[in-house]
Amino acid sequence: MSRPTILGYVRPDGKVGIRNYLLVMSTVICSSFVARRIADQVQGAVAIENPFGCGQLEPDLEITKRTLIGMAKNPNVGGVLVVGLGCEQIQADELVREIEKTGKPVEKVVVQEVDGGTPAAIERGVTLLRRMAEEVLSQRPEEVDISNLVMGVECGGSDATSGLAANPVVGYASDKLVDLGGTVILSETPEMIGAEEILARRAVSREVGDKIIKAVKKWINLAASYGVDLVGTQPSPGNIAGGLSTIEEKSLGAIIKGGSRPIQGFVDYAEEVRGKGLWIMDTPGYDIMSVVGMVAGGATLVVFTTGRGTPTGNPITPVIKVTANPYTAKKMRENIDFDASTVTLGQETIEQAGERLFKLIIDVARGKPTRAELLGFREFVIHKIIPSF
Repeated sequence: MSRPTILGYVRPDGKVGIRNYLLVMSTVICSSFVARRIADQVQGAVAIENPFGCGQLEPDLEITKRTLIGMAKNPNVGGVLVVGLGCEQIQADELVREIEKTGKPVEKVVVQEVDGGTPAAIERGVTLLRRMAEEVLSQRPEEVDISNLVMGVECGGSDATSGLAANPVVGYASDKLVDLGGTVILSETPEMIGAEEILARRAVSREVGDKIIKAVKKWINLAASYGVDLVGTQPSPGNIAGGLSTIEEKSLGAIIKGGSRPIQGFVDYAEEVRGKGLWIMDTPGYDIMSVVGMVAGGATLVVFTTGRGTPTGNPITPVIKVTANPYTAKKMRENIDFDASTVTLGQETIEQAGERLFKLIIDVARGKPTRAELLGFREFVIHKIIPSF
């Protein structure tokens, strides 16, 4: 049997994307309006409106910077326009220098440097982006091996069916992708509480296992430093209403979506994943932040399970929505890509549903749009750990 292939855009640095976006990215919230107006006027362009970029202490500033650079470097992006204000902490030139290392086209517009303010900056940006579009959007995808796919896995709005059926189905697909030489990213460290020892035992080295244990403890201690018992905040009210009783129960169900293969490495939020196989990224349990972190780390596709239903998408990476709750599958049918309630109802095995899901993953990696893409869901929020000053 021949190996599956996907349709990919091979970038100058050799990485492969499954979408071909022009990314307009603001360095700071003060230039977000300009970035959005520029993107709205050019076909194939999407805007990332950065809510931070100034007034941040060093740890959060580094996270913001790393996330912006990672989003721009993601191979689903063919070209980048950086839009700055001029006086912010994160300067446009700094981002441009890092993005240029990929070899993809990158330009900048700095509002305070353009004669005429924001209207002139918008006009200048549209001109630059349209020129870039002529080069980037003319690129055609080519057949490439599925081992080039980097898949993030996420769950949100979980209920009892998530851990019982949806996440195991995704786990089956994760194992299959890893076995074919691809990459899978598992995230949401706070939702590993109670399951961290299980994950550590699957690590390829003691060093990787220790990182997993320390990361979970870090989140517990961080919350405690603010007088908050993190264990007491999970499961969420929606999780409880959906049948989850403890954070350990939620965690054991959540980690299954990463499959069962050895854990190759552990990376920080939005840090680039530089290897094949199964990896863990240190992200918060907040779905949108977690997805953004994985995409900034290189995920070109995300599979997102939801028991109660959530419409979340991403500006540059397709998000496949999976539910194993038959009521959610029916009520939110316009948001759900894959119905795994056949497993919950005993009509299909995890393996059978996993094969169907894997086929959908290949279809999306060959250009089929997800519901979130069709409906225009492009949420973007960056993780931060310190209040702004």
